[in-house]
Amino acid sequence: MIENPETLILERDGAVLWVRMHRPEARNGINIAMRAELEQTFLDVDDDPEIRCMVLTGEDRTFCTGGDLMPQGGNKSAVDKPASQMDYRRAVRPFQQLTKTYWEMATPVVSAVNGTTAGMGWMMALLADMVVAAEGARWTHVFARRGMVPHAGDPFFMPRVLSFHRLNEAMLLSDTITSETLAEWGCINRLVPGDQVDAVAGELAARIAAGPTRSLSISKQMYRRSLTNSMETMFYEEADATALVTQTTDRYEGVKSLMENRPPEFTGN
Repeated sequence: MIENPETLILERDGAVLWVRMHRPEARNGINIAMRAELEQTFLDVDDDPEIRCMVLTGEDRTFCTGGDLMPQGGNKSAVDKPASQMDYRRAVRPFQQLTKTYWEMATPVVSAVNGTTAGMGWMMALLADMVVAAEGARWTHVFARRGMVPHAGDPFFMPRVLSFHRLNEAMLLSDTITSETLAEWGCINRLVPGDQVDAVAGELAARIAAGPTRSLSISKQMYRRSLTNSMETMFYEEADATALVTQTTDRYEGVKSLMENRPPEFTGN
């Protein structure tokens, strides 16, 4: 795990790792440093068998306001460069890689959306396996407001999260909406008062971490791959996964606890 990260606060709570985006001066916007630290953290989490669930949230009352375009030191003149002088094709690739790594994580993830969310922040919130969001939190799919096209993986991932016409509404109008609206659209698992976001997210993460996390990890990955794979491919994956999980300690414990009429005690193995 990263030692002394510059833009994140990493906290362990048993088998749960809390990842707090921490750039309050930029409303938790993802700059180059945070992008690299987030991606490395996601990789490290998947490599650590003692971390059985991750919670992603923001510091203060902002979740994430997307990619931070402002150069280091706040030099606005760089933003005013003509498009021909800025290599946008190259600039978006690291952010595409971040969302790809996040999407492909095996470890279950809960996002705790504690406040304002914009642009790429939508993906950081909605690509989690479960979403807890504060009542009244404001969300803006901000790309159209900036005269930009959605990027950082948005055109691939967001149609897999939002229905076609809802996504077009968010993109074409770029209106600020609330967590209540996204809950109506079916994108939020728990809509709670702002001061309860961490507690509810922590409770869900603890429940997941206490489960058969090896089978949960395989299951979440199969669901995600099913969005791009054929039925035949997924049937093969399902058969292979079933054979693999049958050999785990948790599968044995699940059957044994049923026979002994008691709650299972899973270890993640």
